[in-house]
Amino acid sequence: MASDSNNVRTITGVVTKDSRDKTIQVQVDTTKRHDLYQKVIRRATCFQVHDENNLAKIGNVVRIRQSRPHSKTKSWELVDIVG
Repeated sequence: MASDSNNVRTITGVVTKDSRDKTIQVQVDTTKRHDLYQKVIRRATCFQVHDENNLAKIGNVVRIRQSRPHSKTKSWELVDIVG
């Protein structure tokens, strides 16, 4: 199965919305240093994640992985709840 291979992208984020059935919204914060000015830039990206059993709640830290498309905007799935 393709999702068990070692090159699957896995990231950690915080659940910001869980109001839909089998779907959560996860915010992933990243920091990067600007090439010229050396100022730290913070970016936040939101992913729509498939949560089959509706386990995650708002505020949980979760690990997600890239998967096949479940819908138009949902191509990530919940791996586990970290905290």
